[in-house]
Amino acid sequence: MSIFYKVILFFLISFSLMIFVSAKVNELTQNTIETLLEDKYIYVSDELFTYLSNNNQTNLEKKLKELKFEVVADKEHYLKSSSVLHRYDTELSSIKILKHEDNKYLLYMRYLDDDILVLDKSQNRSFEQKEFLDYMIMADILILIILCLLILKMVYPLKDISKIMRKFGNGEYDLRINTRSKDEIGEVAKTFNSMASNLEDLIVSRQRLLRDIGHELKTPISKSKIALEMIDDSKYKKILNKTLSQIDEMVNELLHIEKLNSNQNRFHIEQFSSETLIAEALSKLFIEDESLIDIKIASSFNIKGDLNYLSMALKNLIDNALKYGTTKPVYLVAQDMKILIRSSGEMLERPLEYYCEAFTQGDNSRNQSGYGLGLSLVKRVLDKHGYKLLYYHEKGFNVFAIDMRL
Repeated sequence: MSIFYKVILFFLISFSLMIFVSAKVNELTQNTIETLLEDKYIYVSDELFTYLSNNNQTNLEKKLKELKFEVVADKEHYLKSSSVLHRYDTELSSIKILKHEDNKYLLYMRYLDDDILVLDKSQNRSFEQKEFLDYMIMADILILIILCLLILKMVYPLKDISKIMRKFGNGEYDLRINTRSKDEIGEVAKTFNSMASNLEDLIVSRQRLLRDIGHELKTPISKSKIALEMIDDSKYKKILNKTLSQIDEMVNELLHIEKLNSNQNRFHIEQFSSETLIAEALSKLFIEDESLIDIKIASSFNIKGDLNYLSMALKNLIDNALKYGTTKPVYLVAQDMKILIRSSGEMLERPLEYYCEAFTQGDNSRNQSGYGLGLSLVKRVLDKHGYKLLYYHEKGFNVFAIDMRL
């Protein structure tokens, strides 16, 4: 999950918790105020009722003033639009604690035909404090929203930066990050742009150099091959022809490796069978003696990738097996989404990764033709497809396998 969506997720969680907490705090505060007022009304109701029943108006007014109670004039209105929280009734009297729809709590007392409706003026202070608390919670929620928007605004350029970096890594070296930000993200963008410019210059220069070298080498090689055709057959002609072919092959493999390394190559992805891949690889070898390779299709399977490059990789593995195998034939087996190439010989002296570097060969290859580019090309082609190159030694055979299980 990206940072952008993580920020949104955390905001939604925090916002939900804040709303839940504010609702609970509001409910708790309301219940607390209601309980305190109800207890207060119950506590003073006996004394006030005594004054009311004795018709002691002076002491009643004095006590109400002492308690900071206020007599409500519009009794009928409040009695009709209020709910009863607590009541105590007798044949001659009645005491009720009421909650009005405008959130006021009142005390109603009646004795015979005399009645009175009062409210505690100090409750206004309690509700003002509650209202202030509600405003503070609303302010916290608003600050949370503003903070989230500011964070999203700050991290949003990271999406573009990540996207451009990904495309740059895939070979679009002319891409740059456009940002006006002057914070750390802006510094990252400027640093990337500077680095990208330097890398683009280096990569373009290297590609141009290799293309020029390849072109300059292929021209004399082609002319030399034409000139060789005019020379009478001899062992020297065969040596020269073989040498020129090796140099031509080396130049082609170097150019292919460079394209793969610089991500300039664009694969033509298609679906084909394992038999098609094997046939295409064998066609690139130009083998005159077919008995040198024993092919077994244990199970056929479909492959998704670039037929040209995958067949080139398989061709290099077969070619290495033919060159370095101590006995013939070389065994080629297709089974369980794998293609295995088995050739007799001693176990490799070093790990497979060592031989996958360009211009690397084992000690037993000194008398063989080649420049150590075969496995390097194979490894890069398979890595680009997401496939694996495996190696193990079994019963006197070196086994190289292309594992196509994704």
